[in-house]
Amino acid sequence: MSETKSKAAVTDADYAECAVPKESRRSILTMFMIMLGFTFFSASMWVGQELADGLDFGGFMGALILGGIILGLYTGLLGYVGGKTGLSLDLLAQKAFGTKGSYLPSAMISVTQIGWFGVGIAMFAIPVANELLGGSTAAEWALVIIAGICMTASAYFGIKSLTIISYIAVPLVAVLGTVAMVLAVQRGDGTIVEQFAKSSGTLTVIGGAGLVVGSFVSGGSATPNFTRFAKNGAVGAITTVVAFFIGNSLMFFFGAVSSIFVGGNDIFEVMINLNLFYLAVLVLGLNIWTTNDNALYSAGLGLANIFHQKKKPMVLISGVVGTVASVWLYYNFCNWLNILNCTLPPVGIILVLGYFMHGEDYVDGVKNTKVVDWFAVFGVVLGAVVANLVNWGIASINGMVVAAVCYCIGQAINKK
Repeated sequence: MSETKSKAAVTDADYAECAVPKESRRSILTMFMIMLGFTFFSASMWVGQELADGLDFGGFMGALILGGIILGLYTGLLGYVGGKTGLSLDLLAQKAFGTKGSYLPSAMISVTQIGWFGVGIAMFAIPVANELLGGSTAAEWALVIIAGICMTASAYFGIKSLTIISYIAVPLVAVLGTVAMVLAVQRGDGTIVEQFAKSSGTLTVIGGAGLVVGSFVSGGSATPNFTRFAKNGAVGAITTVVAFFIGNSLMFFFGAVSSIFVGGNDIFEVMINLNLFYLAVLVLGLNIWTTNDNALYSAGLGLANIFHQKKKPMVLISGVVGTVASVWLYYNFCNWLNILNCTLPPVGIILVLGYFMHGEDYVDGVKNTKVVDWFAVFGVVLGAVVANLVNWGIASINGMVVAAVCYCIGQAINKK
């Protein structure tokens, strides 16, 4: 590591501008907790509801496993690259897309993560205000502001505070949510398998797997931002795959049980139905917090790359924007966010291919002379178009295949 980079690392514990040095890497348990907390995403419960409404139990499990494998392969590769290189998504993008070409993936990840951050705040504030204070607008906005400040603060202080939040929230959400789910099933009419059998059967397993992949492929694209703190590439990959499969599966089960037994889409509603109001608020808040601080952290890194600023002020700006716009985002922007989700897998696959095809460029100290790799940029654009417009197969895979072909063609041409 150069003297300049080393000095930068001393003042920046999050290493926004350089690789994470070996002495600053985290334990496998810490990485697992961070990645597991990242997957505790309330919007994934919405997908669990859709799966429960459209599949029987066998189909639900099939979609869960198939989608989990696809999502695990994608995020696992990104986790490996992040852990191996110690580079964030944005620094990896500088290698694959060029120094200025990296602005495209940085902008895409920043917009989607700020969007989901805002939606997440509203997902906490609106139901709690409805249950606690009769849906008062003033109470709703008070909760929005409080949640926004707390979640922005944890992202502002970086990986250390993200770690603390994860160690507190992950066990509580997992245990309390699972207990509530089991109680709901026990009090229900028949077994969970029998209840799933009443589904409308409007989904196929492939369609369900597509929902599973799409539920977190956007956030999953930011995996290197966290696995760069892993001891090595293997730890980054393993903790990502295991945590994502466990965390996502738990969220889908929470959503499915909520749909089947109380007609909702969130474990919060299950716990309210069980008269566990305060525990419900705790679980809902922590569940969203563990994802929202990670999302804002990624947005801050992305904006820092685009505007050549420090990460912390970019996190603050992102937090203010997401908080102020949260209620509007919740009611108006979810469909647009789902469209944007399809644009990120092409970015991720190009980052992976860039590393495996040009590993020599990722050695510490190698100067990046590429300004814009137009084949990478074109691959993302074309991949995003195909992912959103082609109805056959799984959208994110379609986008990745197109982007990969474009990028590989470009590297072959450049060699000549």
